[in-house]
Formats: sequence, structure tokens, C-alpha cells
Amino acid sequence: MPAEQTKQLCRMAKDQLKEAIRLLEDFLNYTHIPRLMEETPEKEGMEEYYREYLSDLRVLLVSCQLAYEKVSLVLRRATFKREFAEKVLSEIVHGCIYNFYYPRNEVYEEDGRYCYTQQDAIKFRRRPAESLRKLTIDLSRIFETLRDELDYYETDYITRIRMLKTD
Repeated sequence: MPAEQTKQLCRMAKDQLKEAIRLLEDFLNYTHIPRLMEETPEKEGMEEYYREYLSDLRVLLVSCQLAYEKVSLVLRRATFKREFAEKVLSEIVHGCIYNFYYPRNEVYEEDGRYCYTQQDAIKFRRRPAESLRKLTIDLSRIFETLRDELDYYETDYITRIRMLKTD
């Protein structure tokens, strides 16, 4: 992939990560389990579900913050290093995008049947509070854009490097 195209992908990824971080920080800084419980009509088992959900969001936030710092570093350097940029883009796929679509506690999942139907592809294990549902849907739009743009980096970075060396 040409260096300029890789640089453009880094800029796009940085912008998308910045927005994801903003949404996550705004939510996590001002939301706690008692508030979510107030929004929830069905209370049975929801406190544990929210613990798991918020834990997954914190993991996602840290992954996004680390990736944002790395992609910012890539773009700040006086000389653009394409190989380093590609490694960082691969880490964004495997760290941030995977953390969003495959949360540790499986509080939601992506239903691939809805991906191309303009419907929300996120299916929740339990019905969350509306504020949490809205955050997740908003994040899904960001991560869908990242995934679509970085599909080249879906292939393991090390495998691509090995393939290049054998050519």
C-alpha cells in the first residue's frame, strides 16, 4: 500500500479513535451503576450485567487511548514510517475493533445478518438502559467505519510481513 494512502488511513483512524474516546470518557465519567439501575425497568440480574458492561467499556477505552497515542506518534514524526504505521493500524484492528465487537463479558454481540440492512447490528444479551444502548450504537458506527477502512489490516500483520519477505 502506498505511503500516502497509509498516512490517510492513519489520519482517519486518529479522528475516529478521538471520537470514540470522547464518547466513552463522557459516558464513563458521568455514569455509574445506580444511575443505570434507575433507567432500567427490569432490575433482576441487571447490576451484574452493568458491572460486566462497564468493565468492557473501560477495557475498550484504554485500548482506544493507547492506539490513539500510537497513531498520533506515527503522524507527528518528521519522516513518515510506513512500516510502523501499518503495524499501528494492525494493532488498532486487533486491539480496538476486536475489543468493541467481541467484548470479554459478551454483554452484546454483532448480528451479521443486520450489517448491511441499515438496522442496528448490535444485539444485547439483556436490555440495557437507553443511555447505554445509545452509546453502544453510536460506538458501533465508529467501529464499523474503522473496520471497513482497515479491512486490509484484518490479516495478521506478521503474516503479511512474512509474505512480503518470501516474494
